[in-house]
Amino acid sequence: MPEATLTLSNLDAHYGDFQALYGLDLELAAGEVVAVIGANGAGKTTLMRSISGLLRNRPDAVRYRGQPIGAMRADQVAALGIALVPEGRQLFPSLSVEENLMIGGKVGRAGPWDLGKVYELFPILEERKAQASTSLSGGQQQMVAIGRALMANPDLILFDEISLGLAPVVIRQIYQALPSIVGEGMTAMIVEQDIAQALAMSSRVFCLMEGRIALEGRTEDVTHDQITAAYFGVEA
Repeated sequence: MPEATLTLSNLDAHYGDFQALYGLDLELAAGEVVAVIGANGAGKTTLMRSISGLLRNRPDAVRYRGQPIGAMRADQVAALGIALVPEGRQLFPSLSVEENLMIGGKVGRAGPWDLGKVYELFPILEERKAQASTSLSGGQQQMVAIGRALMANPDLILFDEISLGLAPVVIRQIYQALPSIVGEGMTAMIVEQDIAQALAMSSRVFCLMEGRIALEGRTEDVTHDQITAAYFGVEA
């Protein structure tokens, strides 16, 4: 079995007195693509924030290639090779498309991804590289957010709700690009409410409900009824 790239051990997460995650145990093998699904408020974005260092934790609650990183800052986590494509894109509005992409490269990690390769993946971004990033359509902004993460040359990439608020045709276009990303052997976690898209891309699925894992299994083995029961908290 491939080595574990990411290991979560009894991961709790809090916002002040509010507890958002309860004792999550989860492991990703190198090169694996997993989907994390669940209703609004299930804890999906909190999970991403906990892995990427935006929400600090016990050091050993999150391990990356065996190294405890749960208490590290986000910039330290990024330098190790974990990149987040955040919910809502969170581009820098005062910067151009190309300047936003270059921000991702500031991590300084060596690897295959550079401006040329990002433009090859998303040609429209090269056409509009001098435009203000927030002048683009929602789908094009999402491409910038993905490209910015790739410019960091991560080994593990976290996609948080990349289809949120986008038209179906744009969602299909973005998901058509993902095999070119994960096909490089990158490990990926896809958090989505578009369940069909997430399942189509992943080998395993985790369903969160109220901060706990309600279902986990190989994508090919879980049934629609099981997913529905876990998603809504009803008996299958």
